[in-house]
Amino acid sequence: MTIPANLKYTKDHEWVRIDGDIATFGITDHAQEALGDIVFVELPDIDRELEAGEAYAVVESVKAVSDVYSPVAGAVVEVNEELEGEPEKVNTDAFGGGWIAKVKISGDATVELMTDDEYNTFLEE
Repeated sequence: MTIPANLKYTKDHEWVRIDGDIATFGITDHAQEALGDIVFVELPDIDRELEAGEAYAVVESVKAVSDVYSPVAGAVVEVNEELEGEPEKVNTDAFGGGWIAKVKISGDATVELMTDDEYNTFLEE
């Protein structure tokens, strides 16, 4: 299982990459493994205002349907439209081509974010 050091993580198994005032996020390798084969991703609408911790997307697999929660507050500025035709990218490249949304961060509202080491410890508990 991969846990990149350059990202932050949530207890709901989302990852976030913050670059200036833009946050890119998706679900972790652990989450996609637990879900199994992803067959559908419901993407959020552009310009949708998100609160930190709010469900913003849905990932459907052969095993379950799961909400995906925003690690930060802000407005959706971009979604990964490739997932509409290739939802399996979440399985094959969770931290790259499987990203779900980009948000322009508003304020400093975030859920509790963990480093890669903290997330790894969290998974071992």
